[in-house]
This record gives sequence, structure tokens and C-alpha cells, in this order.
Amino acid sequence: MPPPRRHGGATHRANRGRRSPMMPLDLDEDAFEALVTDELDRLPDEMVDRLDNVVFVVDDRPEDGTLDLLGLYDGVALTDRDRYGFGEMPNRIILYRESLLAICADEEELREEIHITLVHEIAHYYGIDDDRLHELGWA
Repeated sequence: MPPPRRHGGATHRANRGRRSPMMPLDLDEDAFEALVTDELDRLPDEMVDRLDNVVFVVDDRPEDGTLDLLGLYDGVALTDRDRYGFGEMPNRIILYRESLLAICADEEELREEIHITLVHEIAHYYGIDDDRLHELGWA
């Protein structure tokens, strides 16, 4: 029996507040998803080539409606799997559009935060916990 799915590793904004006193960005879903795709393409091949059965999702907000959560890995870490077979539900890496927009003053900051959030959540897929991510500067 596979390990239970868990809402592991999340990127919280508590560690990263707004950097500029400007109004939040306003980017529609399509433009935001295009930025996410661009940032995924910029990630190193060795980081993304081993991703298996993972989907990337953009939601406006977390289920609780707050803007405190920037991203979430929803799945079983690679290090916690004893077997992984046909028919398994895909793991999900979720980025929260409104949360990310709320902490960024311009598109450059938004790209950086999307990049950091993607790396953070992909790291959870590989079984890297928040403590280690803090040590590496990715939390």
C-alpha cells in the first residue's frame, strides 16, 4: 500500500514580506501562468528531468482564503515511497497567484518569487524538508 498523500512542504510568506511599498501587481491568470511556464523552463534540467507524475497547478488562493501561503507540494515525497505504480494520482505543485502577486511590486520580483517557490516545492517532491531548505537559502 502506498504511503498516504500529505500536504507536505509549503512556502509561506511569513519569511518574505513585501519588498516595496507599491500597490500589488494585477496580472490575469493567463499572463501569470505564462510567467510560471517561463520560470519552469529556466530551472536546471537536473532538477526537473527526474520529476515523475507531477502536475503544476495555479490557483488563485489556498482553500482557507488567506494570502499567507505562496505554494504547496501535495503528494508523497520521493524518499517516502516504497513503490509507485500505474494508476497513482499525480503529485501536485500548486502556486497561489493572488498570494504571490500580493508580495511583489513588479514583474521582476514576481518572477523571482515564482522561481523560489517552484524550487522550494520541487525540493519537497525530492524529500528535502524545510529545515534543509532554510540551510540552503530556499525557504
